[in-house]
Amino acid sequence: MMEKSAISDPFEKARLEKGVGEMDDQNDPVTMVLGHKDVRKCAHNWKTYQSGAEPGRIVIPSEVNIRDIRQIPFEVDPPMHGEYRALVEQWFKRPLEADYQAALEKQIGALVDEVLTKDSVEVIKEFSLILQSRALTLLFNVPFSESETWISWGTHVFRSEGNALDGDKANILYNYIDNEIEKSIQNPGKDLYSVLLASEVNGRKLTKEEVKGVVVLTFSGGRDTIINAVTNSIAYFSEHPKSLDKLRKEPELINFAIEELIRYFSPLTQMGRVATEDTQVCEHAIKAGTRIGLNWVSANRDASVFENANEVVLDRKINPHVAFGFGTHNCLGATHARQILKVLIKTLIKKVNSIEILDAKENIETLGEFKRKVGFDSINVKFN
Repeated sequence: MMEKSAISDPFEKARLEKGVGEMDDQNDPVTMVLGHKDVRKCAHNWKTYQSGAEPGRIVIPSEVNIRDIRQIPFEVDPPMHGEYRALVEQWFKRPLEADYQAALEKQIGALVDEVLTKDSVEVIKEFSLILQSRALTLLFNVPFSESETWISWGTHVFRSEGNALDGDKANILYNYIDNEIEKSIQNPGKDLYSVLLASEVNGRKLTKEEVKGVVVLTFSGGRDTIINAVTNSIAYFSEHPKSLDKLRKEPELINFAIEELIRYFSPLTQMGRVATEDTQVCEHAIKAGTRIGLNWVSANRDASVFENANEVVLDRKINPHVAFGFGTHNCLGATHARQILKVLIKTLIKKVNSIEILDAKENIETLGEFKRKVGFDSINVKFN
């Protein structure tokens, strides 16, 4: 019987035989690049495969129909990308600071204490979403109480039940951000909005539109991904109690474990790029103006790079995974995400003896002929 926490690799056959896979996305097809080496090569080549296409188009599923805001620096190519990136890089490294980590420990500790008192916890809504939203107040440097608003939005910013892309739902986020930006213009503080509004790029102040572009990315980029990573890790530890014991006895392995869980669960399946010229990947023709998908998930299971690629090897020492992307656009929020997992694991080791899964409903993503388990739609557990 397959473990509930296991995630299989639906791309293996296509990766070995063709190197690419095809999918249609709202009549805008995508050629998915599947091999580790090819994914890295394409990600590195921003001149041929650009991010600065129409806003929303490099995301899969495409968000062209629900947003015209360009996410920054995510949908900008060099050299401008570097200017924006330099502006926000320091801010996104703040999770390495001692006071940030102490606040995160306090938040996660309190949440774990709370779930330990319950007979049943639905991990996504009652744990991961709450953990993610509260931690985000630290990244934004805003009051803890803001997390209540974000939790009330539910797990997806742009999706609703039965609707992959929900314009009304997206507008809730956009209106909220517009209001926060206005508040910071009237009354500047030490939060992300105020810092961005006071920043300059190429000798000029950022526009409201640019500030909004950074903020939208911060909200949407780190939501589903962190929720998936946390939920899948909880499921894994519940089915592998010895793993928690191992990390308890050998805490020096925690950093390796984090990278391995991120590789194995790869919270973001893929990211698109738009070809600027006719080219080819694995002898497969790519026409100018069409999209490729940098399939991180498939690359992270490439057996030519990872030994026992379909298993979680907690102490895997050599782990060149691409779960946070690769090249120019590697994930800005990676430091924050790693700290969340680190504090979570340390807190579980300290406070939790075991976790049992009561029931679970899988979340399956369909990408053309490929079906991939991303995680769960719901999973009830008991923390002991």
